[in-house]
Amino acid sequence: MPRAGLSAGSSKVDVAIDLGNPLLNRTVDGFLKIGAVGAFRVAAEDAFDCLQSGSVSKRKLEKTLEKMCKEGAYWGAVAGVYVGMEYGVERVRGEYDWKNALIGGIASGALISAASNNKGNKIAKDAITGGAIATAIEFINYLT
Repeated sequence: MPRAGLSAGSSKVDVAIDLGNPLLNRTVDGFLKIGAVGAFRVAAEDAFDCLQSGSVSKRKLEKTLEKMCKEGAYWGAVAGVYVGMEYGVERVRGEYDWKNALIGGIASGALISAASNNKGNKIAKDAITGGAIATAIEFINYLT
């Protein structure tokens, strides 16, 4: 179930969203968490650029907000697709192991690449990359 929390001192606010389906819950959770990472990455980069140039304008803030929304949506969509794929593979296989990450990463990489109008070899390369990254992350998580 997607959860979000905010704490300040001893006060804590915790929010949970239950969509009634574990697949949807995990997909939305991945979208929200990684989407926020993408949005904050843009905010940090643009804040650095403003500090470097020494100026801030309303136009720069508007462009930053627009970029934050686009990047957050893109990163969130990619994460949501991957999390949904991995969970689907886990349900079909009936096992929880690194192979789910591999298959989910391959499927996600291929799907996202194909949706980006890539062709043939590029889709295959993106599928391999998605599988490799997902599997590496799974192994790193296992080691820590």
